[in-house]
Amino acid sequence: MKFSTKSRYGLRALFDMAYNSGNLPTQIKDISRRQDISPRYLEQIFQDLKKAGLIKSRRGPQGGYFLAKKPEEITVKQILLAAEGDLTLVSCAREDAPQKGKCEFDSRCVTQQIWAEATRKLAAYFDSVTLRDLCDQGKTLGLEKELDHRFMYYI
Repeated sequence: MKFSTKSRYGLRALFDMAYNSGNLPTQIKDISRRQDISPRYLEQIFQDLKKAGLIKSRRGPQGGYFLAKKPEEITVKQILLAAEGDLTLVSCAREDAPQKGKCEFDSRCVTQQIWAEATRKLAAYFDSVTLRDLCDQGKTLGLEKELDHRFMYYI
């Protein structure tokens, strides 16, 4: 399976939000600039992430998008499912596959079991990694955090 740019960019964008802003609102233009992703495309991706309950939005000068949950409560699996809709490696391995029975080797194919088990293991791994884990990894890599100038106060 090859993940689409939608899921890869969605994961990068939510990592960016968690790492740079925590639970504070972040504007699309800032994520776009830091991650080099088109703001228009981010808006499309964020609609799916919003529907999945992973992010919320607030209007106004201090508005933007923000995480709907704590970073440790959002898994990579949730983000990928919101963007992709399904994580099954091959369609014949889906439990509820509409193609079940259409393949002439259905239920007699040893590779079908391989794909089903690989899908389960991959999903379990993605479910075990949270945005908090990615933020910790970012710190370990020495990624600099960008402070949001909208919330900087000078005396």
